[in-house]
Amino acid sequence: MSEILTKALQLILSLSILVIIHEFGHFFFARLFKTRVEKFYLFFNPWFSIFKKKIGETEYGVGWVPLGGYVKISGMIDESMDKEQMKLPPQPYEFRSKKSWQRLLIMLGGILFNIILAFFIYSMVLFTWGEKYLQNSEVRYGIMTDSLGKSIGVKNGDKILSLDNKPVDNFRKITHDILLDDVKTIQLLRNDSVINISIPESIKAELIKNPSFIEVRIPFIADEFIKNSVGEKAGIKKGDRFIALNDSSVSYFDEVKDLLSQNKNKQVKISLLRNNDTVTISLIVPSDGKLGIFPLADLEKFFKLKEIHYGFFESIPAGFEKTFSMLDSYIKQFKLIFSPETKAYESIGGFITIGKIFPAEWDWLSFWSMTAFLSIILAFMNLLPIPALDGGHVLFLLYEIITRRKPSDKFLEYAQIVGMAILFALLIFANGNDIIKLFK
Repeated sequence: MSEILTKALQLILSLSILVIIHEFGHFFFARLFKTRVEKFYLFFNPWFSIFKKKIGETEYGVGWVPLGGYVKISGMIDESMDKEQMKLPPQPYEFRSKKSWQRLLIMLGGILFNIILAFFIYSMVLFTWGEKYLQNSEVRYGIMTDSLGKSIGVKNGDKILSLDNKPVDNFRKITHDILLDDVKTIQLLRNDSVINISIPESIKAELIKNPSFIEVRIPFIADEFIKNSVGEKAGIKKGDRFIALNDSSVSYFDEVKDLLSQNKNKQVKISLLRNNDTVTISLIVPSDGKLGIFPLADLEKFFKLKEIHYGFFESIPAGFEKTFSMLDSYIKQFKLIFSPETKAYESIGGFITIGKIFPAEWDWLSFWSMTAFLSIILAFMNLLPIPALDGGHVLFLLYEIITRRKPSDKFLEYAQIVGMAILFALLIFANGNDIIKLFK
């Protein structure tokens, strides 16, 4: 329960920051061009507000429906659908009375501020924590793969050299690059031979469902035990390192897993290295082939991770580069949704999916990194040319600037209704996917 609460609190705090910054972007440009802002709300407030206070011309408040937020700008057709105001003659302080380029900046303000926020967070994250990652060259035990990897010819113990003959630096980006950069081949080192593996296009659909088909291979050292663990009851202790099973020498988790699977319901003899002594334990392998043991997974216990530290001024260009690298990555991921063969639309999720991404324990590095990425997503999604989103308003403003003809208020009103219907449908679809996954 505490894990769910921690994830939920991180999600709410992150979304609150993103919404406030996004809406402040609209507010900033509106006030810059002397446009009246009637309301500035975190979350939506149908029927009542949790908190509200009027300061000057603007009512500031917190709603009770945590699905976003809004600023209500005078003289603008938005989600408030205030038709009565639009029937009155335009006033100098209203949105509709401003020049088209000013209205364009007001509508782009939220998107711009979300990008700036992501850039600021990434810069400060790099300045405070730097970067730490596992270099591919450090993966000296090779990789572990599942049935998906084996189906294209990858084997446990292989070492990945390159993708399309381009060297790989960050091990964790291998699956990312295969999926998003249209990689056609993987070059592997198997024993002393270089193997070239072709990647079929059909693998992308499976990669989306199983992005961890290639994992780091590490020695199997017992770390944690489930309740009523067969291994723990037999005498296996935390820190024991597996070295043999029956007459077969084993070192790695995949080797132990495969041999246990072959010996279900049979008695086996397991040799372990405990401190500097060899310990032998006999037990009967359960019908599921599992001993109820979690292996030590802390990569820093096995590998030296590459660390990059940034001074304050170095972190600024690095933050800029990371922001647009993450934006480029997300755009590529978004494109997969429209590729029927990948079935990426099945992986679209709502608030439950987003919440699961946050760690079970509060970690500020993870929190800020996730918030920066969500800020990029929010900026991109709001730029989509869907009426009711900022991108829809921008589309109509660009039409006005180019043709010098302003769409009628009635057209904008109908477009807003259609856009809101589309958004509600997408919201229901995404969160419906989450609910369906809970029962699978």
